[in-house]
Amino acid sequence: MLASNYPLFDVFISTLYFALFIFWMILVFHVVLDIFSSHDLSGPAKALWVLFILILPLVGCLVYVLLRGGEMHTRRVRAVQSQQKAFEDYIRAVANTKE
Repeated sequence: MLASNYPLFDVFISTLYFALFIFWMILVFHVVLDIFSSHDLSGPAKALWVLFILILPLVGCLVYVLLRGGEMHTRRVRAVQSQQKAFEDYIRAVANTKE
């Protein structure tokens, strides 16, 4: 009975909206994570970016990605390289210990 009132196209549109919502939530997560991990932003600037994203979520995320998207990538690459170096140093330190 419910299927007769909910055609296949409506299922497709609902699934599309749900997928877009999930993609947008992932974008918001990455943007907020980048805001708080950015060392070149001061505390008040971070607070303003977060408020901008909370007040105008879609516009705020898009403006942040347009203005600081390239820097987002370089900060993430540096963080991953730093983590990899720390991991390799730890492995070397553990491998060099003799019991």
